Amino acid sequence: MAFETNGRENDLTYDPNYYKYDQYGNNPMAAFAPVGLIAMRSAVDFSTLVNDFLVERRKAYLESEPDTEISPGFLRDDYTVPVNTFRFSTGEGKAVVERTVRGHDLFIICDPTNFSVTYNMRGIENHMSPDDHYQDLKRVILASSGKARRINVFMPYLYEGRQHRRNARESLDCAYMLEELDNLGVANLITFDAHDDRVANAAPTFGFESVPTIYQILKAMNMLYPEIIKNRSNLMIVSPDEGAISRSMYYASVLGVPLGTFYKRRDYTTIKNGRNPIVAHEFLGESVKGKDVLIVDDMVSSGESMLDLAHQLKERQANRIFCAATFGLFTDGLDSFNKAYEEGYIDRIFCTNLIYREPDILRAPWYCDVNMAKFVALLIDAINHNASLSSLIDPSAKIRKLLGS
Repeated sequence: MAFETNGRENDLTYDPNYYKYDQYGNNPMAAFAPVGLIAMRSAVDFSTLVNDFLVERRKAYLESEPDTEISPGFLRDDYTVPVNTFRFSTGEGKAVVERTVRGHDLFIICDPTNFSVTYNMRGIENHMSPDDHYQDLKRVILASSGKARRINVFMPYLYEGRQHRRNARESLDCAYMLEELDNLGVANLITFDAHDDRVANAAPTFGFESVPTIYQILKAMNMLYPEIIKNRSNLMIVSPDEGAISRSMYYASVLGVPLGTFYKRRDYTTIKNGRNPIVAHEFLGESVKGKDVLIVDDMVSSGESMLDLAHQLKERQANRIFCAATFGLFTDGLDSFNKAYEEGYIDRIFCTNLIYREPDILRAPWYCDVNMAKFVALLIDAINHNASLSSLIDPSAKIRKLLGS
């Protein structure tokens, strides 16, 4: 007979004395296979946090349900599978998986942006680029293929995600990456706030999920500035450009606040560093005078545009200015941000710990680090049980609870 779990129906026979589902619809006795967690060199610290949360979650379940019969490998003190990705003196690479993965449900976590990882080539220390990290990821997949029961990749920052469409005679790196991982036998790729998730159309049979981070960012914002969330009449969402408008619209809709947007006026007669330079940012929307403003984007790269917007908003007599972005890259350093903070142009920037952050960033008084490790552990647990991800990925219910509505 049909039964419901958190509003989801299942047409399997349901025996209430045997099947026990938790709040996320997971059945611990129906794990797809034992979990194997592989941390690429780019994501060791974050993967350690995820592993600790996963161990804690499963121990807590068994403490609450001590009579539950569990599948082999369901509970371990450490789900990590050690791998060695090293380089020869020529710069060529090799990956070695140092523990069995046969029959495992593998979850590989990779951060293509971590430039702090280095390797030695002909006596020269080189910082790894996104291309280097991606090649190492493929090497680990190849080393595990035919042994693991299923391979899943967590790539929070989507490799070449900004090169997702063709406007001229140019490469389609992100689309080809998805095709390549599909051909390598990867079952699922989970990323966060993809620059444009329509890139998934390049591999229509591939398991692709772009997970939003809005709830975790709003939760962190509520802890630091509870008066903003409780009294939103003085808050306004601003999109930095037309590309971020849909993300900003969601923020404005769930918070019930007005939305404004900038659009970039470019010089299309000139190409600088592979793109048309921005001449000016033009604003569309109601007055920001006296309002707190939250600028929403998927990433802070150099930060030049975001700081320019902050200056323009202050000229329009905006009150406090906050920025929310999934990825804080800060590719041009922190000097301009420190100056903007000291001069009162920005109050706080919220970014997640899904990618590498330099120690100086974490120490900056204007920076807030949003921890996503527990959420990733929940996603891994749900995928391992072939459970629906809808309740995890859709943040609407959690945001409504946060807002008290």
